[in-house]
Amino acid sequence: MTIAPVSPEPDAEVKPAQRWLARLSFLLAGLAIASLVLVAGLKSFPMLAIGVVAAVVGLAAAYFFLARRGIWRWLSLVIFIAAPIVVIVVYAFRNLLWIAIVAAVIWLLASVTARLALTDTDADWRMPEHPAQPPARHPYLIMNPRSGDGKVAKFDLKRKAEDLGAEVFLIGGPEPVDVAKVARDAVNNGADLLGVAGGDGTQALVAGVAAEYGIPFLVISAGTRNHFALDLGLDREDPSTCLSALSDGVELRVDLGLINGLTFVNNASFGAYAEVVETPAYRGDKLNTTLNTLPDLLQGQRGARLSARADGTDIEAPQALLVSNNPYGGGDIAGLGRRARLDRGLLGVVSVTVSSAAQAVGLLRGRHATGLQVLTAKQIEITADTPEIPVGVDGESIMMSSPVTCTVSPGALRVWVPHDRPGVPKPKPRVDWARLRQLASFPRRPRVSA
Repeated sequence: MTIAPVSPEPDAEVKPAQRWLARLSFLLAGLAIASLVLVAGLKSFPMLAIGVVAAVVGLAAAYFFLARRGIWRWLSLVIFIAAPIVVIVVYAFRNLLWIAIVAAVIWLLASVTARLALTDTDADWRMPEHPAQPPARHPYLIMNPRSGDGKVAKFDLKRKAEDLGAEVFLIGGPEPVDVAKVARDAVNNGADLLGVAGGDGTQALVAGVAAEYGIPFLVISAGTRNHFALDLGLDREDPSTCLSALSDGVELRVDLGLINGLTFVNNASFGAYAEVVETPAYRGDKLNTTLNTLPDLLQGQRGARLSARADGTDIEAPQALLVSNNPYGGGDIAGLGRRARLDRGLLGVVSVTVSSAAQAVGLLRGRHATGLQVLTAKQIEITADTPEIPVGVDGESIMMSSPVTCTVSPGALRVWVPHDRPGVPKPKPRVDWARLRQLASFPRRPRVSA
């Protein structure tokens, strides 16, 4: 007789502390609700309704602030600001403000204990490190003196790199420089490590060349935002510390995103965000350009109509679509969060459809909102009703022919990082009430046969 292997029970590795934290979170949540009911009595239900209505009105006002111009925009802003003030005033007049604050604090504690209970202390959330061997004999670093408000000069990166034996190429002059060609020529002339002190767009171009030749890549956090450096756990305050990887480094095997043959290290964005980035005035005045462009995009008066297919899942008419090299934590819809790992071999896909106030209010549901779709895929194809569409690739606007295909190249990039670096904090788990309820339950003990 063949006996099928028995999988361990899901709760076999659950620690007792996790169970008691889960139970404590339910106890605190119940206490928060009970305190309102017991202290406020029948007045608590209309007061709770007022709070919920205020939250819905505030979110709808935020949507109309983005989707309208002129007087409607500023009227929506007034309503957005006034909604929580009205709630506070009403609660104060009914002598319920203090208990509302107490209940909110208890609910916050319930959320904290819930997250602690759901945190898997043995979770495999760190990227494995490998020896940075053999030592680079001819490191070649490309530096952009204009990037990050002049961080190259501010931190004396050129001299410090040359003191460590690196050859440095400074991007200068008004004419654009083909950094990929510069990097490729350097490899053909003997470079055995490539690095970049600049923005994420430049990082991606040179990273593609390093991956092509199978040589190590060095990230120097001298850009403006340095999202790639952030997810590698590098020091963004002092980019000179990144150079320590040349003398005391470890190697991370990192995935690369590919979009129609081009590489990206962070994300590629389509729809509303890409249309905003493509606007000529964006670099000079990002806030006003975004506010002036969004109304047409949200009301369907501008931009191509998109559709996408991520592996076997169809995504119809998204207004904003974010494809990331590995998924962001919490389904981040803006690509401003963090990725604890860059080696899962997956694309993160987030699509947003917000064409009405009702859908804007629906975003209160987070990952389960009707206008928000979060998934992972190995390949996604984006099509449009126009022959070309703007795409924001690592923050740079590029016009691409439709359809656009994004894939991921697992472990394609050998990134050298300093052994001593800030690192990546452990991701915070989202509150999954079904899993929390499972943890809080008392497991049945197996019956012993007589």
